[in-house]
Amino acid sequence: MSPPGLLGAADPVTGILHMLAQPFEVRALVAGSLIAAAAGLVGWFVVLRSQVFTGDALSHVAFTGALAALAAGIDLRIGLFTGCVVFGLAMAVLGRDGRADDVVIGNVFAWVLGLGVLFLTIYTTGAGGGDGSAGVTVLFGSIFGLSSGQSAVAELIALGVVIVMAAIGRPLLFASLEPAVAAARGVPVRALGLLFLAVVGVTAGEATQAVGSLLLLGLLSAPAGAARHLTDRPYAAMWISAGTAVGSVWGGLSIAYAAPRLPPSFAIMAVAAGAYLLAALAAAIGRRHA
Repeated sequence: MSPPGLLGAADPVTGILHMLAQPFEVRALVAGSLIAAAAGLVGWFVVLRSQVFTGDALSHVAFTGALAALAAGIDLRIGLFTGCVVFGLAMAVLGRDGRADDVVIGNVFAWVLGLGVLFLTIYTTGAGGGDGSAGVTVLFGSIFGLSSGQSAVAELIALGVVIVMAAIGRPLLFASLEPAVAAARGVPVRALGLLFLAVVGVTAGEATQAVGSLLLLGLLSAPAGAARHLTDRPYAAMWISAGTAVGSVWGGLSIAYAAPRLPPSFAIMAVAAGAYLLAALAAAIGRRHA
């Protein structure tokens, strides 16, 4: 059943209270906030390390991994996380200094989406008789459809990602900006690169549940891009990116609740894209006045 929306509320406060009285909305807000915070922190390093193409590749891997799990008759989240982490580590191992390069990513692109189509065919034509709607869910997300258990698991995983990124943020920043100097100072550059892409894989699996694999790249890159326009200070940019991502989820879910015909994933990405455009405009105006 579609949410009743806010358009008929007597005033904004009543509308917000009505929205927060819905259990599915509260689950989406809490889980979505933590997922967005994780995506914002990870996404900032993805942009800083020029690995945005990696996030795009993992969005295809998320689709393929989830459908592989469904074809095997197991929980799609197992395939989602396993596929993203394994392929993230594989791209790091095959690249240089723990970074996936364009050649490696291009080879992943060349066949992973085809595997997704194969697994979708197996799932929909197999003995289980899947109807293919799960594939749509993976592509576009289902944040309003999270159960209490799914929401709790998503929150714990996302919180773990935030903690890991806070712990490795300083050495990872050093290794990202000056890898040769960092290695000479004893920073495990390659190990950090492997760990980071594993975390990117986990984050990709988490974010797929919120916005779907098709829009995953936007949640990783748009808030981070906005943060880079707003400040040159790395640590401030990290948290601005996380805050922008969280704000995008809050704004998107509110819009989707107010206008039930709008998919929440679209609304979230519309807000994130708007934040990026506003930050870019503000930076351009600032440079002109300077």
